Formats: sequence, structure tokens, C-alpha cells
Amino acid sequence: MEGLVPVQRLPVRVASPSLYRCNISVSIRRSISGFAMDRKINFRAPSQFSIRAQQSDLKESLAVSSSSVEDKGNALRIKEWEVEMYQEELAISQGIRIRRKPPSKAPLGYSGPFELRLHNEDADSPRNILEEITWYKDEEVSRMKELNPLDALKKAVEDAPPTRDFVGALRMAHKRTGLPGLIAEVKKASPSRGILKENFDPVEIARAYEKGGAACLSVLTDQKYFQGGFENLEAIRSAGVKCPLLCKEFVVDPWQIYYARTKGADAVLLIAAVLNDLEITYLLKICKKLSLAALVEVHDEREMGRVLGIEGIELVGINNRSLETFEVDISNTKQLLEGEHGRQIRERDMIVVGESGLFTPDDIAYVQAAGVKAVLVGESIVKQNDPEKGIAGLFGRNISHT
Repeated sequence: MEGLVPVQRLPVRVASPSLYRCNISVSIRRSISGFAMDRKINFRAPSQFSIRAQQSDLKESLAVSSSSVEDKGNALRIKEWEVEMYQEELAISQGIRIRRKPPSKAPLGYSGPFELRLHNEDADSPRNILEEITWYKDEEVSRMKELNPLDALKKAVEDAPPTRDFVGALRMAHKRTGLPGLIAEVKKASPSRGILKENFDPVEIARAYEKGGAACLSVLTDQKYFQGGFENLEAIRSAGVKCPLLCKEFVVDPWQIYYARTKGADAVLLIAAVLNDLEITYLLKICKKLSLAALVEVHDEREMGRVLGIEGIELVGINNRSLETFEVDISNTKQLLEGEHGRQIRERDMIVVGESGLFTPDDIAYVQAAGVKAVLVGESIVKQNDPEKGIAGLFGRNISHT
């Protein structure tokens, strides 16, 4: 190859046998750009003392290099921490009270816009159950991503069966019954109520819901706090249940959207109290790409205002449970649908889903009068020995297809 020559024995002439100093003349024949050339190189061999000095210089150089690597590592940690601080500031500016991760102190040597921020040791623990779940979910997802890389999930999505029309099923149920379409929740437990159903068979419950007139199903996939799991979602989908399925998970990472799709989900939940506007917008794009519906959940007027400012949202869930006190007040639905918010929702033909605190026909009538076209109900029907009768009791009449 050009620029290379075979290895040859080089003639070496030693001018002096001294170990401390000698002159060496080396003749080298090599090819440069195809042209052969002869060249004699003369150099003075270093003494033992100069070799030791060079070794010392080398050690110092390695030490400096190691220090440089450490400096770069710390600089990276500082940048990562600063990005987290900017994200936190963005969330605060949008009224988001849920912190995505436990607060952390600035890395050693940090100097920047957050230099004067005080670290409150009392704030190291979660302030409410949603924040606790969010912190845990961030760690859980990190572990799951190692076992299921995103590239592998994308390939699995290509082979997954097509999704069912979640939004269309709710519209059809509302038109058929004249009542809010039912998203019946397959849920074994909750942090506030504990175990809701001891003999929990997700497939049996799902079939009963479908037979009782549910338009769609919501399946809890969080294991730690709700004793759910993605295996329940897969089992229900594999059992031939025709109702579209909502993956009821606490989404903090786009990876979860792909994972839910591979497990049989037709829709996912996005919580505005956890996600900022840019994150919701980005996740909506992923949902559209994967043919998934997205139920965007709000708790108060500020969150409702934010969500209505984001394009592409068809489903808005109003959770009547306070994040701070965990108390439930269904008048929250009415308040959020009054005035300008309600007008925008009607103009855009969005479906509002009433969530939490719905136990009786009067509760259903109240939120329907406020403007909801669907309801998500779990506790009041899953606790019934006969979920079909539980659904009829909730609506005041039989809403099944028969």
C-alpha cells in the first residue's frame, strides 16, 4: 500500500559503547507517495539520567491527564444538574407542583445561575403520593430500559397488531346510550383504599365489564402502588376482549409509550400535573406515530388552561381528587368546564372524561350535565361481586348491548 514498506533489518552503527552516551546512525529506506528515497538519520542516544527524567515527566503527564478526565467528568455532572434545574424552573413556571426527582445539591465546583439556591433538607421526601410514585417511576423505568432497549421495542411495535379506536368507541357508546361512555377500570388496589378486590382475576373482570356495557377498559400497570402489571394488560388483550384498552401508567419517559404499545395498549394516560407542555406535545407526537390515543389528565384550572393550549388533544380527563389532600369533590368537574374552558372544549368537539368520586346515577347525571361525554370508574364497580350489576347500578339502568 502507498506509504508503507516491508519491515527490514536496519543497519545500525554504534559510535561509542558507553551506556551513558552514544551516537547512533540509522539508514532507512522507505516509500512516500510511491517514490523511493534514502535518508540517514543521526541522533544522540539519551543517557540513563535523561531517561529517568523523561520517565518522571511521563508520570507527571499521566497524572495531569487523569486529572483532566476527572475535570471533564465533573463538568458533565454540573451540566446534567444544571439541565435538571432548568427543567424544574420550567415546570414551576407552568404551575407544576410535582417534582420529577428528589432534590439534589449542586455538584462540587458549580458556579452558575442556581448558585444561590438553598437546598432544603426537609424537602427531600415526597410531598404527596403522586410525587412519590413519580420519583419511584423514574428509577423503575431506568431499570426496565436496560432490559428492554428502545430499538428492540421499535422493532416489536412493527409486528404488533393494529390498535383499536379508543376515542371512536367512547363516541359510539355515548351516541348509543345517551349517557357518558364508560371506561371501566381493572384495578386490584390503590394507595388510598388498599385492596379493592381480593380474588382478583383481570381477564374475568374485563369480560364482565365488556358484557355490562363498558366502551373501553383502563388497566392499571403499576405494580408497587396499585398491584397491577403489564402482564394483566397482555392477558386481557390476548383473551379476545374487544374493548379498547387504556394503559393506566405514570408516564415520565417516552420509552414507556413504546413499551405500552408492545403490550397491547390502545391508549395511554398523560398527567399534566407531572409533565410540562413540551413533554406533553412530544409524547402526543409519539402516540400519533404509534396510533395510540392519549388521555391527558388535569386537576385544576391552570392545568386545564395549559392543556387547551396544546394542539392535537382529543381526550381530557378531569380528576376530582385533590393531589394535596386526596379528598374528592365532583364539583371540580363542573368548575373546570364553566366559562371559556367549556366553550373551547365544545368548539373543538373534545371528549371530557370525568374521573374519581363517581358512585351513583346522580353522580353520573351531575358530571354529564357539566359537559362530560365519558367517565372513568374503578372502585365503585370493581368491588361488586357482579361487575355487570355494578355497572347497571352506577348508571341507573342496563347499558349493555343486549
